Amino acid sequence: MIVPGFKAAGAAAGIKKQGGLDVALIVAEEPAAAAGVFTRNRIKAAPVLVCRRRLRRRQAQAILINSGNANACTGEAGLAAARQTCREAARLLHLQESLVLPASTGVIGQPLPKEKIIAILPELAARLRPEGLEEAARAIMTTDTRPKIAHARMDLGGVSVTVAGIAKGAGMSPGVLPVFLRKAVNHSFNRISIDGDTSTNDMVLVLAGGQAGNAPLDGKDRSSEAFQEMLTGVMQDLAKQIVADGEGATRATRVFRLVVKGAATPAEARKAAAVVATSPLVKTAMAGADVNWGRLMAALGRSGARFDPDRVDIAFGPHPVVQASQGLGAQAEAAARDLILAGSFTITIDLNHGPFSDYYDTCDLTADYVRINASYRT
Repeated sequence: MIVPGFKAAGAAAGIKKQGGLDVALIVAEEPAAAAGVFTRNRIKAAPVLVCRRRLRRRQAQAILINSGNANACTGEAGLAAARQTCREAARLLHLQESLVLPASTGVIGQPLPKEKIIAILPELAARLRPEGLEEAARAIMTTDTRPKIAHARMDLGGVSVTVAGIAKGAGMSPGVLPVFLRKAVNHSFNRISIDGDTSTNDMVLVLAGGQAGNAPLDGKDRSSEAFQEMLTGVMQDLAKQIVADGEGATRATRVFRLVVKGAATPAEARKAAAVVATSPLVKTAMAGADVNWGRLMAALGRSGARFDPDRVDIAFGPHPVVQASQGLGAQAEAAARDLILAGSFTITIDLNHGPFSDYYDTCDLTADYVRINASYRT
């Protein structure tokens, strides 16, 4: 996938214990409008802190990413290491240091091997090419089984505009780019969950190089609406790829959308969906293709949402299994089980208490998830 005005590359610096690509570089030909959203975890990794400060200018030209080491809980030394690697990248690329954004993913609490990153930078810079995005996507992988890339192209104001992204899992005013990004994140990465945890390193960065040549977007016209839809679509694609490739994922991984409707407020709809979707008991039931709707009810009951306990309806796809909080029997559950075994489905919970709804995309929780995370550092 080629995005006009951008080049990318990946290389192996020897950071990851299993070997392979572990440093990525994405560079714009010119300083680009830039925005970011960051983890809500109170503990924030060094690259998150550096990016937040640098993005106050709403401009960037390069992103330097390493996998295998989170550079989190590393104190002042971690901040210095993040800045130094960016400084070296800026020197090689002849850029302002403040225009280089760092990102890291991997093990928390270990010093960033900055010497390895700095040593590989000349090779990375030499490998930069327009078609290098897939290589960069491979370089940011940790427990992923495959790279995650999404892209879209559309006509915007008479010119072709391209949006592409990678995950682990158009010309416009810099002032409105953060607005586009926040809306897109809210309907993509903020609506997925593998295990309910929030990383110290979570971040989403977007750079708009302006190479398409369309008129600047003001956030209010039809072109802005079209771009918002395209950006959101690309990010939703990436978010779903993350869910489908959650830790412990196999070809039999079950990906499902948990929808809560009939809530009294938007906040209660979102909270109920999040609690049920991240429940380990719900997710392990899905791993076993067990239509154990009691797990759904129990999680719903502790979500904090208001509802009448005797008026809840639950359906798996088009198959109702609970009406007015009472199970509909073995035949109804058999149809729902067949749907689970197909691997991708929707569970809808109707609280019958109001007009609001929300959703989360998630996946089952398998024994391999425990195996991977039990030996993550070994």
